[in-house]
Formats: sequence, structure tokens, C-alpha cells
Amino acid sequence: MAMAISPLLRPWPLAMATLMVLIIQAQGITRHYDFNVQMANVTRLCGTKSIVTVNGQFPGPELIAREGDRVHVRVTNHVAHNMTIHWHGIRQLRTGWADGPAYITQCPIQTGQTYVYKFTVTGQRGTLWWHAHISWFRATVYGAIVILPKLGVPYPFPAPHQEVPVIFGEWWAADTEDVMSQALKVGGAPNISDAYTINGLPGPLYNCSAKDTFKLKVTPGKTYLLRLINAALNDELFFSVANHTLTVVEVDAVYVKQFTVKTLVISPGMTTNVLLTTKPVYPNANFYMAAAPYSVIRPGTYDNTTVAGILEYHKPGSPSTPSLDKTLPLFKPTLPFFNDTKFVTSFTTKLLSLATKQYPAAVQQSVDRRFFFTIGLGTLPCPKNMTCQGPNGTQFAAAVNNVSLVLPSMALLQSHFTGLSRGVYASNFPAMPLSPFNYTGTPPNNTHVATGTRLLSLPYNTSVELVMQDTSVLGIESHPLHLHGYNFFVVGQGFGNYDPTNDPAKFNLVDPVERNTVSVPAGGWVAIRFLADNPGVWFMHCHLEVHTTWGLRMAWAVQDGTKPNEKLLPPPSDMPKC
Repeated sequence: MAMAISPLLRPWPLAMATLMVLIIQAQGITRHYDFNVQMANVTRLCGTKSIVTVNGQFPGPELIAREGDRVHVRVTNHVAHNMTIHWHGIRQLRTGWADGPAYITQCPIQTGQTYVYKFTVTGQRGTLWWHAHISWFRATVYGAIVILPKLGVPYPFPAPHQEVPVIFGEWWAADTEDVMSQALKVGGAPNISDAYTINGLPGPLYNCSAKDTFKLKVTPGKTYLLRLINAALNDELFFSVANHTLTVVEVDAVYVKQFTVKTLVISPGMTTNVLLTTKPVYPNANFYMAAAPYSVIRPGTYDNTTVAGILEYHKPGSPSTPSLDKTLPLFKPTLPFFNDTKFVTSFTTKLLSLATKQYPAAVQQSVDRRFFFTIGLGTLPCPKNMTCQGPNGTQFAAAVNNVSLVLPSMALLQSHFTGLSRGVYASNFPAMPLSPFNYTGTPPNNTHVATGTRLLSLPYNTSVELVMQDTSVLGIESHPLHLHGYNFFVVGQGFGNYDPTNDPAKFNLVDPVERNTVSVPAGGWVAIRFLADNPGVWFMHCHLEVHTTWGLRMAWAVQDGTKPNEKLLPPPSDMPKC
């Protein structure tokens, strides 16, 4: 028989529990993860090779937190290579030491060493991801970050039946470090990948890979939240599920106005959350979920293959984990042509912020500083006594405002924090091209770029407008640009040369999409705005790894503000040394 509880005593436990929930909601909890960087043997496409992994997993472990939580990730390096991990899209407010890009915010974690990345998830909820941020190791060192809303806060869309990370990657039969070093040695383009993957699996459209297929088992009449992440090194991707629609609800951990499509495009570095509602009754069929590249490079080569997983319906009355019924029809989606820029533009212009009272679009209405950056390829002279395979016997290069960033031998953030920048970097990165030209017209005869380690300094709380312009030098191309430490609003985009007189009148300052990675359109421009309210040194680079390697990267040095909570925190005691 249950014991009666005095009404006088009954409210206290309830009040205490409510108080504890409110405290957790306000302060969050600290979540601890152990990431052991180690080698593992993995077999794909009939070949086995040893790859760098976290905890022996490929892809790596999922990192889960709630908005407001503190996250401590203890990374121990057990491989014979230097390592860093970047928490892609995490704002890192005042904690730039935990951002991760090698020689920008930290020296690498050397073999046998450990570093604890500590950061707080502030004002963010949704899908982000983590990856290695040194050399080309992110080819296999990556995983999902799932940020749940605060306790008791619902999604601004119907709660899904199940949430599923879907991570696109690229697979090379060769060692990617060899691929990269060989390309740099001869100054040419690197060899393309051998396959794309979904959650590490190439799928049935590749040789010897039917057993290595991602299968999403679903129930009729349910809604699934797919957390899409493009972790591919060098390729933007179209994605579609045969005979199903996808409702876009979030990009880069920011909710958007919902819209439904049959196909979407996602660039390296980007995340997109979509709702997939299954057929109301068992369809007696299975369906490919497929991804293939978007590319306008001409001339140039890219991996023009298609990766597929299978959407498999659970048949009523069958075992809970049946094997795939190969007698059923298997439908394939129709993806856009590889160079369908019109489709890409149509999709990206549908992306808009919710701009509600709960989720406002706090876009800057006025601007303190305006910048204009050219984004594109170029060349460097071939060194003496060397034969180069770049254009006309040169080396391939890439640059922002014709400056190809050279990484220093020590971390820029440490130099910035101590004020000892002499010999490490200069603060004279050009705010606009030093030699303007017809950016999307006939390219200049001289395609050489300058090299150097130059930063662009910003006072704290500067309202910034940045226009990024693709160029036709060595061919127009779409460039996914990622800004560390910040989200920004995409206020405008267009094709041809940016017109500073007429184009700003078309900017969306009401509900522009907010994100951390944006593609500069092939043969066009994009305008973004952000508030420089996070002190530190913040990397901005193309998320096509080959272009970053060639120098399409720069960094912003955001100065401290006057108040204590506007200053970069001091470095942690276990900060790796160069």
C-alpha cells in the first residue's frame, strides 16, 4: 500500500526538481568526451588501407550536447602525424584556443601528446560537425555534432520519429597525404577521389561495394530528420531520395523558413537538416538516396561518380531487422546535370531565416567597414631546376585579393595574444584588390599571386560587410567559404561583377539566411554581414581542401573590447607547443 504524503511536504521535492531543471536550463552541464586519434585498417572498393581515425571509428563518434552546455574533448594523438580538431560552426566565444586550425589558433598536437578542447555551446542548436584541421587528414577524421535545444524547448517543426546523421565523404584508394604532397611537388592538380561515401560507405554503384551500403530502415507514415553534412574534401554535392520530398528546416545550426524540394545542393563544410516523411502505406519498393557532384570546372577534372544509400521500408509483419528484399523494385532519383548552376541558384535563394520573435534575424542594418575580396585561382612561378605541371609550366595557386596565405611556424593567435607578431605576420591584408580588373571577363595575362602571412585587423564590435567576388582567372568556379568563430548573414548574391552602386539596393536586410559557410557563385559574387563581437584570430578559407592548400585562405584579427567579457581568455595550460 502506498504511503500517504502530507500536503505540506509534497511541494518541496517538486519545487526543488523544478529549480534544478531551471538551473540546468540556464547553465547547462559539462559533457566530457575522449577522442583517441589512432590508426585503423579499413576496407573499401576491394582494397584495405590504414587510415587515421578517432577511437578507431570511421566516421568518428557523434558529439551530442544541448544549447548552453560546456564541452570538454580530451584529444590524445597516438599516430605518427601532427593533429588538430576543429569544431566546425561552434562560435567559440572568447575561446579561440579551442577552435582548432593548425598554426592559426594552435600548434598541432604532436605524437603522444594530449590537449583538452574546452568550449561552451552558446545560442546555437542544430547540426554542426567536427574534423581534423591540418593537412588533408579530414578525409577520414570527421564526425557529427548534434546540438539539442535547451530542455523543454521544442523544435519549430513537428517532432520527428527518428533523427539520423547522414555524412557525405570522399574516399581515395591512395593515401591522401601522398596525393597532396605529390600535387605540391609537381605544382599540378591532385588526383581525384575514387568514390563518395555516405556515413563512410560507398554503396552499390561502386565496384565491390554492395555490402558497404548505408541503409536507412523506415516505417510507413513517419517523419525522419536527416542531419546532412558534407564532409567531402573537394566536391559540392546534389542529394535526392527517389520518389520522396525533403523539407529543409535548418542550415549550419540555424533554423530557416521551411520549403520542400526533391533535390538539394550542399557544399563542403555545410550542414542541412531536412524532414523526410515516408509513404503512408508499405510501398512494395525500395529507394536510392543518392548524391553526385556539382562542378563547373572547365578545363579540370573531378570525381563524376554517384554514391547511393538505400531507403528501405519495414514490411508489416516481417522481422524487425530483415535483410534487403532484392526482389522489390529499386527506384533511382534523377539528379541535376553536373554543371546546373541555375538549379543551385534557385535552391540557395530559397534559404531564409525564420526572423521570428523567438528566432530573430539580427542582421546589421548599418555598416562600419566594407571589404571587397576577390576569390579565385592563380599561379606561382616554377622553382628553378623543377618541372611544373600547372598552367604553362607554372604551379597552381589560389588567393584572396591576390594574396596566397603562407602558414607560419607558430600559431597566429598566440602571437596576437602576446603582441609578439614581428616576424610572424603583418596586419596589412588588403581591404580590396590592389589591381582591379574585369573579374568575370577576360582574365589578365599575369596570373601570378603574391604570397605572405597577412591579417586584417578589426576593432571589437565592428559591423562588417564583405563582398566576395569569384574571378575567371583559370576558369570560374564555385567556392564554399567558411568563416571560423562567427555566423554571418547572406544579404545578397548575383552573377557577373559586383556593382557597388546598384547591387546594395537589392540586399535582403529583413530575413537573410544566417550560416557559417557560403558558396561564392561561379562567375558571380556574394555579400555577407557580421558583427565582430568575438575577439581572437579567425580563419576564413575555401572549404575545397585543394584550394585551401594552394592558399585560398586569410585570417581576421578581432581586437579585445573594453569590458572583461569582451576580451579573449588566456590560453589554457595544456596548450600544445610548436
